[in-house]
Amino acid sequence: MKTFSHHRIPPLEFGSEPVKCNYHTSSHFMQKNRFKFFSSFLFLIPISGCVPMIITGVGISASTGALMTEDRRSSGIFIEDERIELVTSRRINKRFNDNVHVNVTSFNRNVLLTGEVPTETVRNEVVKLAMGVENVHNIFNEIAIAPKSPLPSRNKDTLITTKVKLRFLNNDVFQINHVKVITENCVVYLAGLVKRAEGEKAAELASSTSDVIKVVKVFEYLD
Repeated sequence: MKTFSHHRIPPLEFGSEPVKCNYHTSSHFMQKNRFKFFSSFLFLIPISGCVPMIITGVGISASTGALMTEDRRSSGIFIEDERIELVTSRRINKRFNDNVHVNVTSFNRNVLLTGEVPTETVRNEVVKLAMGVENVHNIFNEIAIAPKSPLPSRNKDTLITTKVKLRFLNNDVFQINHVKVITENCVVYLAGLVKRAEGEKAAELASSTSDVIKVVKVFEYLD
């Protein structure tokens, strides 16, 4: 039987029980069905004094077929998630141009929204745009009402994500592409289809990574 978890932990703080979320606003789960996310990444890590290290996860590329075989979603849902991200991002950009900074992550047709917008009204409109995309089941709204984050802040978030994924890889406790990592303003979001031991270890590693302010677990548990 699958259960779901959505809760926050500050660095080095663990042990919260999984919770089921119904309809909430702001940084809570807006539920129409059930909630899942996926792992997708391809990035380059410069290691001082060494040849850069490349880590790949789940993504649409020349090697998509091989990568999808390692994903816990079906290949059809995998591709549908990519489409949802693309369509949602385009609609938001078309409506608001450069007035907002919103990142869209889809897992199993459930959408995580992160970033910054200027007003509550705009945030609600962004959520409505995402909800209106075909085959979207749920929205997890983590958009902040704040000025757009500057480029140095986004670069720092990218570095944090890289460090967290490196720690996942080095610890080899679970398959790295089973946990999706998203970082926004030094807050790390962890999502995916995981076993409880995998989810707890991922949270522990992320929470103890340098520069991480808080960890938000958004898992569907397989056990």
